[in-house]
Amino acid sequence: MTTEPISDASPEMLIGLLAEPDRLATFAAVVLGAGEAAEVAERTGLPARTVHAALRRLESGGLVETVDGRAVAVVGAFKEAVRAHPPASGEPDAELDPDRATAAVLRAFVRDGRITQMPAVHGRRRLLLEHVVTTFEPGVRYAEREVNALLRAWYDDYAALRRYLVDEVLLTRRDGVYWRSGGPVDLDPGPTATAPDGLPD
Repeated sequence: MTTEPISDASPEMLIGLLAEPDRLATFAAVVLGAGEAAEVAERTGLPARTVHAALRRLESGGLVETVDGRAVAVVGAFKEAVRAHPPASGEPDAELDPDRATAAVLRAFVRDGRITQMPAVHGRRRLLLEHVVTTFEPGVRYAEREVNALLRAWYDDYAALRRYLVDEVLLTRRDGVYWRSGGPVDLDPGPTATAPDGLPD
């Protein structure tokens, strides 16, 4: 199978390839010397069909190549990707958030107000989600269809985005009703927002 040049893949793309547990386990097995699908399946406990699919995806992404009929990990892929795509500095774009770490994440994963890719690293994903949740007003109750409509403007897979927000306790859900329960808020001398309609925080 022909693979794309490693230099064409950004570090985020390579990390994204390993975001799925099946592909991560398969890649780890190959790194440790499993060169055939049967060996990978034995070491990982994954079904052969899953292993074959993972190997094809890893090869197409440049993390695995076939040498003499055996899968071999391209161990220099990440280093080459970082060299080819160094972190941007001094970009003319205005900062999207006063916090530098959040601004860097937003520059990397948000284009024209849309999430281009969900960060695989939890810390970066958390920063992105904290930015997204500011779409919701504290103290306001939202029906699920309203949540979906707001999140669809951010990301095509709005259901996954909604699930991330709930899992991170940035949104709270009860009986099909959602309200904001985390993330940054602007502090002012006005009344403190409470959970809608007496719902607990």
